[in-house]
Amino acid sequence: MLDGSSDALLATLKRVFGYSAFRPFQEEIIRDLLAGKDVFALLPTGGGKSLCFQLPALVRPGLTVVLSPLIALMKDQVDALRANGVAATFLNSSLSEADRRERWRGLNAREYRLLYLAPERLMAGTLLDDLNRWGVCAVAVDEAHCISEWGHDFRPEYRQLRTLRERLADVPFMALTATATDRVRKDIVSQLHLRDPAVYVASFNRPNLTYRVEPKTRAYAQILEFVRGRPKDAGIIYCASRAGADGLAAKLVTDGVRAAPYHAGMDKEARGRTQEQFLRDEVRVVCATIAFGMGINKPNVRFVIHHDLPKNVEGYYQETGRAGRDGLPGDCVLLYSPADVIKQRRFIEEKPDEAERRIATEQLQTMVHYAECGECRRVTLLDYFGEEYPSDNCGSCDNCLNPRATFDGTVSAQKLLSCVFRIRQKSGFSVGLNHVVAVLTGSDSEKVRQWGHQELTTFGIGREHPRAEWAAFARELMRLGLLAQNTGEFPTIEVTAEGMAALKDRRRITLTRPRTPAQPSSGRPATIACDEVLFEKLRQLRKELADREGVPPYIVFGDISLRSMARSYPVTEAEFGAISGVGAAKLRNYGAPFLEEIRAHLKANPRQIFADDPGLVSPMVARKSRGELLTETVRESLRRFRAGETLDAIAKARGLTPGTVSGHLAGALEAGEALDPGQVFTAAESAAMHGAFEKAGWATLSGAHGVLGGRVDYGSLRLYRAFHLAAKR
Repeated sequence: MLDGSSDALLATLKRVFGYSAFRPFQEEIIRDLLAGKDVFALLPTGGGKSLCFQLPALVRPGLTVVLSPLIALMKDQVDALRANGVAATFLNSSLSEADRRERWRGLNAREYRLLYLAPERLMAGTLLDDLNRWGVCAVAVDEAHCISEWGHDFRPEYRQLRTLRERLADVPFMALTATATDRVRKDIVSQLHLRDPAVYVASFNRPNLTYRVEPKTRAYAQILEFVRGRPKDAGIIYCASRAGADGLAAKLVTDGVRAAPYHAGMDKEARGRTQEQFLRDEVRVVCATIAFGMGINKPNVRFVIHHDLPKNVEGYYQETGRAGRDGLPGDCVLLYSPADVIKQRRFIEEKPDEAERRIATEQLQTMVHYAECGECRRVTLLDYFGEEYPSDNCGSCDNCLNPRATFDGTVSAQKLLSCVFRIRQKSGFSVGLNHVVAVLTGSDSEKVRQWGHQELTTFGIGREHPRAEWAAFARELMRLGLLAQNTGEFPTIEVTAEGMAALKDRRRITLTRPRTPAQPSSGRPATIACDEVLFEKLRQLRKELADREGVPPYIVFGDISLRSMARSYPVTEAEFGAISGVGAAKLRNYGAPFLEEIRAHLKANPRQIFADDPGLVSPMVARKSRGELLTETVRESLRRFRAGETLDAIAKARGLTPGTVSGHLAGALEAGEALDPGQVFTAAESAAMHGAFEKAGWATLSGAHGVLGGRVDYGSLRLYRAFHLAAKR
């Protein structure tokens, strides 16, 4: 009989996968699926989506079918499951006839618990009839956003899943994705005919990732410097074209970097070879088009670089999400040039469908806003997906670590707004941004003369700024709502009603100076402290064992497991079995050689002692000095709080949100200031938050937020955690 109790699920989790606790929402999702409910789950990359259908497959009879879009993902997950002692298989075009027959025999004999399939395989032969005979108990649709035309990676073959739903009407379906706006979520539920599904939407925040946007001035030199600065790290560099990926990989190889290209123009064997070498740590850097990466489960990708501007925020978010899937630090760098915007607009203009052009233009404008904004990158990203970040400073993006300079841009804004207005007034029609900038800077172009715009009073009044800078100012005025750009075939700009009011009132307008190429590469989150010499020895041992078994190294153990070993120095089987990621099968298969390596290291080297406690302070959050935490704005909130003002009163008086004020007080506590939690929280509120953190872990806010069902805001959770950590110091 099925035992779905918490103790039974946790016992299976530890025995098979080696983990002692669930991540946010995992247990709730698993319980709903076991109860026969349809489920929609949006969990971030690295958030543990796969476990949500893998663990239920182990605690009840029957076959769980997993629909996955990529052959590589199937093999990857099946290899990982087999390493944990799970009976799993896949059926796809990569199999030989002998392999296919053997797996079919095993399925007929009901030897497997999980079967991975590609959506297009469903309609081949008698498969739909066979599924009924194989005792299917659940269907999981991975990368479910592919079923929606509104998704960034629509795949028509996913529409065939409707037929599967009809044939398996009594079987619970689960849809999983890491990237979907509200519109796409609703479309997934509709297209898959999910019946009154339990819906779980976790935080989009990836606290272990650092986001940076750098001006693209000498792209190859910038990339080479970055990659050489991380000689042991694996990464992906996304390029807009196949030729770009080929050329970049060739240059890196010439300069001694183990790199390889990956794109749809390569033959299947070459793509497979690049992917296999990358997974096995034989290629360190893959230079790829967007064809690479979806579903690649390599957890130790430490950086993702975008050589060119992505088309939309969804794609950018998913691609950056391939860094740091193991929870350890990852760097995300976007090289940005206005010239890339022009290229993208040209591609959009070539689209034959007007609706497609409009949607693509809107998506591009949002991406440009992200690249050029001076606000926190994390705040901007999460806001796009409808999520509010609890602070206006994440402490781990370029804009928060090295804020861009602002200046009184009233005069410049007045010139720009006036020029747009005068052009419209004289000609009776609006023009594009490039033409406005040409008039401002006094360009003697054919169009300027043709339309008589050299006669305008605003002609040539902006020669103090280069054209690229004027274009950046114009885009900032669009973000401020003073200018608007239409989304037609030839985008033009106009002064909004708000812009006209600012123009007439000579309202003070603050603008942001464009970032200069030279910026310090600081702010990388701290990783789990460990004996680095031992960590390297364990990495070498892992590679040897993986090569012997013909699997990627992380199938043996992930980096977090190795770092935990190199931190706690387990020397007995019991100690080794307590390491995160060590289940019964891995203890049996790999315990002896790793224990031998650790014991040998300790004979020749002393144990190192590590003061930090990653159970209390997330290894993903960089520590700040007292001076960095106690800024003037934090001190002002602290002064008012000590004077007896409530958080709401402070927020109202200072024109801030209560969440920002909570962040100020949390920063003060982290800096060592003494505060009374009773001034903020009741005993019942404190008890509820404490219980939520104990269940979800103290490392992230989103876990506790999910446990509490979203009833407590992120600002309060951060402040309570700061009180808790301060009390333990």
